[in-house]
Amino acid sequence: MTIDDHKSHLVTLGKFLKQFKVVNSVRNDELPGNDKFFAEMDQKIDSAIHHNGWFNRENIIYSLQQWAEALTPRNLKLWLAEYDLSKSGGKTVGIVMAGNIPLVGFHDFLSVLVSGHNVLVKLSMNDRQLLPVIAAYLMDLDSRYENRIKFTENKLKDFHAVIATGSNNTARYFEYYFKGKPSIIRKNRNSIAIITGEETKEELSKLSEDVFRYYGLGCRNVSKLFVPEDYDFDSFFKAMYEWNSIINQDKYANNYDYNKAVYLMSEFQLLDNGFLMLKEDQSFGSPIATLFYEKYKDEAELKKLLKENVEKIQCVVRNNAGKDEVSFGQTQKPQLWDYADNIDTIDFLSKL
Repeated sequence: MTIDDHKSHLVTLGKFLKQFKVVNSVRNDELPGNDKFFAEMDQKIDSAIHHNGWFNRENIIYSLQQWAEALTPRNLKLWLAEYDLSKSGGKTVGIVMAGNIPLVGFHDFLSVLVSGHNVLVKLSMNDRQLLPVIAAYLMDLDSRYENRIKFTENKLKDFHAVIATGSNNTARYFEYYFKGKPSIIRKNRNSIAIITGEETKEELSKLSEDVFRYYGLGCRNVSKLFVPEDYDFDSFFKAMYEWNSIINQDKYANNYDYNKAVYLMSEFQLLDNGFLMLKEDQSFGSPIATLFYEKYKDEAELKKLLKENVEKIQCVVRNNAGKDEVSFGQTQKPQLWDYADNIDTIDFLSKL
């Protein structure tokens, strides 16, 4: 299968995913495979919600729409143009997927396929409804995918390389179990936002998307703020208020209540608006419904701190983002060439 074959099929897949909406999905009868897969995909979206209390239709559709926007001819060309994949392929690559947000391992899945390899997927129990339908859709578009995509519920075996994503604790298990195999092992990372105090309410409103999308469960979600020493959080809280209905989600509310009780019993100082707590803390990973913050004196001091902790950070987010930074509101809209942990997956796969 050529790169052009892959690109063509992925463009069609993008159009398939684009059909699904929060309400009133619109079926495109000209798309191949819709008779088999449109209704099934819609049903699996509902099924995913029932299997994982952190998934809701809005967030699943958001994920599908981001992939629909990514899988265009232009983006696929930009993504793959710099690689020589003419000699790549033929290996079996295992993927151990996380399940914190919908389709979180989909980029690895696509990367293995376009690199010419076979993919062996171990899904997370928290996100096992959507990807099999997408895989079946690709197989329907081109039967050659049938021998190249497999799922397993058991331990991975008979593979040449592996990409595994999990916590710092599971990473130690992965490193032991997969020793001797070429691998990408991903650990905990968190994203931070830098605030200067000069942001408008509209700009901070974009940042709220980075904080609350997927309830803050993704590694690209902002979990910590760096603010000037004299920062007044009033404008920040006003910009966050558009997400106030998030407290009506039971699992989020339970986490908010639990963490607030723990903080109050420990007599920590909090800033609280009824659905989000701010706690001054040097850690990078904050609990659900909480944002940590840390004050900085100047950009030089902050730059030094971030450099020392680069292995803990997924995204650095700020208004008017510079090189290697992400603009407000864009953390959950990564491009195909935005690699997790800054590890070039295609380059890794092309050298197997």
